[in-house]
Amino acid sequence: MEKYLDKTCSPRERAEDLLSKMTLREKVGQLTQRLYGFHIYERRGNEIVLSQEFQQEVQRYSGLGTLYGLYRADPWSGRDFETGLDGVLSVKARNQVQAYVLEHSRLGIPVLMSTECPHGHQALDGYLLPVNLAAGATFDPELLCNATAVAGAQLKDMGVDLALVSALDILRDPRWGRSEECYSEDPLLSSRMAQAAVAGIQSQGVFMVAKHMCAQGETTGGINASGARIGPRELREIHLPPVKACVEAGVGGFMAAYNEIDGVYCHGNHWLLTELLREEYGFEGFVMSDGVAIDQLDAVTGDRMQSGILALESGVDMGLWDTGFAKLEQAVKLGLVSEKTIDRAVLRILEIKFRRGLFEEPFVPENNHWQSYTLGNYPQAEKLADESVVLLKNNGNLLPLAEDQPLRLFLTGPNADELYSQLGDYTPPVRPETGITVKKALETRLGGTKVALTYAPGCPGFAKDEEMFTGAVEKSRDCDVIVAVLGGTSSRFAGGEFLDNGALKAQNVAAMDCGENVDAMTLELPGQQLELLRQLHATGKPVIAVIIGGRPYAMEQIEANADAIFYSFYPGLTGGKTIAKLLFGDIAPAGRLPASLPDHVGQLPVYYNHKDSYHPMAYYDAGRPRYCFGAGLTYTDFSFRLKGAPRADRREVRFTVTNRGTQKAKTVPQLYLHRTQGVVTSRIRSLCDFTKAELAPGETREFCLKISQEALTQWDGAMKPVVLPGRIQWFLGDCGTEFLEGEFSL
Repeated sequence: MEKYLDKTCSPRERAEDLLSKMTLREKVGQLTQRLYGFHIYERRGNEIVLSQEFQQEVQRYSGLGTLYGLYRADPWSGRDFETGLDGVLSVKARNQVQAYVLEHSRLGIPVLMSTECPHGHQALDGYLLPVNLAAGATFDPELLCNATAVAGAQLKDMGVDLALVSALDILRDPRWGRSEECYSEDPLLSSRMAQAAVAGIQSQGVFMVAKHMCAQGETTGGINASGARIGPRELREIHLPPVKACVEAGVGGFMAAYNEIDGVYCHGNHWLLTELLREEYGFEGFVMSDGVAIDQLDAVTGDRMQSGILALESGVDMGLWDTGFAKLEQAVKLGLVSEKTIDRAVLRILEIKFRRGLFEEPFVPENNHWQSYTLGNYPQAEKLADESVVLLKNNGNLLPLAEDQPLRLFLTGPNADELYSQLGDYTPPVRPETGITVKKALETRLGGTKVALTYAPGCPGFAKDEEMFTGAVEKSRDCDVIVAVLGGTSSRFAGGEFLDNGALKAQNVAAMDCGENVDAMTLELPGQQLELLRQLHATGKPVIAVIIGGRPYAMEQIEANADAIFYSFYPGLTGGKTIAKLLFGDIAPAGRLPASLPDHVGQLPVYYNHKDSYHPMAYYDAGRPRYCFGAGLTYTDFSFRLKGAPRADRREVRFTVTNRGTQKAKTVPQLYLHRTQGVVTSRIRSLCDFTKAELAPGETREFCLKISQEALTQWDGAMKPVVLPGRIQWFLGDCGTEFLEGEFSL
């Protein structure tokens, strides 16, 4: 028996033996991921016909390394319930692809299947979650771990090997259209959520590819894929912690980011992908490129072959839709790159295949079991949504509403009955019956109660309609309370033109204000929405504003024209049900802001953890934003009492929290530090630790938050990590309020 076929040997031993038997072309074929999987088949009823392009690619390389996006369905791929893969046909098609590859591979090397899973599987009937920014608002890594484990189980049943998951981007500029893909503006919260995603997905045997590495969220002017004009200290303090956290969690792979950092493209950054990731952090998996990003290195090299060489030598192991890696065979023959460099990358990919067990079990059962991962059977996604919505304002305790008393409730707003406006970017077509809008949830809930519900859309999301506008304002005068569901959408289903990497052409967006390549110059609510809110408020009726969107919006006018405000980052298919439960107090608001909300775009940046070397947002015509990171109200009050303050020899804060209200609710204690003595400038606040727990009315519980060595570390002038003596201020709070504070010395 060949050693690579002996399952008693380690994956590395088997990969090394197989590598020794491969030709140069076969090796290059393992590195290229050129095909768009959704284009390599035609669905003819219940049969799948594989394309000539696919067959020629397999035959050229005597196999195939990885196939991207076989299951992908969305407007870019052109796949839907008529043309795409659903039911048993999905796994049959996957097995058909695998069988063809094995039959035409000289050494019988199976293909890896990679797929998009930024917030659940982007496939027909994929298990979908609220977007990352909503997950970050939960401040509950365990909850995210449980939800991603469900997605991972479905991926495994469908025969997916590599789940491409947004987990590394830090939200530093809300003008960026991909804000929704970030967990937070804070590196600690983002790191813990990223680790939770790795743990959840990989608990099911599927490898996660964390993206994007790194600093993509820094941006220049909020423009997608723009330069991160920062130095190594900002990189280490803000953007690299989630990368390190994923390595420590055992993530299978990373995807490099499009952007450059201080002039060096991530895909051509040897320090980033090799010296730091592998030598300093000890990462042993593989690095994948982002779509056609290797070819974009032509801006530096001026030559496609040199772009492939630069990416490979920098540390990229696997391409994605590029042509640069396809030229590596010729580059070796010309003596421009060593075959040993090719071998290093191929070995990493082969090892993943052995770790996945593909040589022993290349096929998956052909049944419909993967479709059993529904929201009804697995409520983890709904629970994530329930915990994610943030209550920002509640004047006069307007909320929660009572359904056992007569109430005329008027529902309006463009997002009140638009399911795709709850789902975010990278969303597949969904069956209408699987989703619940706010309108649908309230109609279902309020039947037979004393609450009379009236609805009018008010205005389109992105246009003007005076008749619709006037009609809604008139109807609102006959109600007791107004609920205005406003915001934006990342839905691609209204149409648009796409680039080769699937992003929308920025100037050809039909009706979106968020999503990949949909960057904003302002942060105002689109269309007539602000004017609608003003007119509703002018009626004198209490107005509850529900904001559903993928990024922080400018809050000044929203704040001025609403008596209560819920903020919900795309909450997923059950988001409408969550809003209804919150409105009537079935659950108490449990979300906290994962990113600060500006009053005006001109205040940016407004992230809370700025440096203490200057006074941010010190404009003569504007103050600090009302709603900062970590803020969020609920339907009760909490009191904090100190039990043990931190000292040099006891780096923790012990305290109790008491629920002083009449409703059970979640508290989210957050511990922040500020170093007043050190070697470089400190941040005015840095989240050090947090927890979350539900307290019954009158209940008191004791907590302990830790101060890690990493939280006390600074990168000195020589970029060495040091912990110096000095004074440290600490602040403990929740709901945007600091309850306890103090100081200790190292």
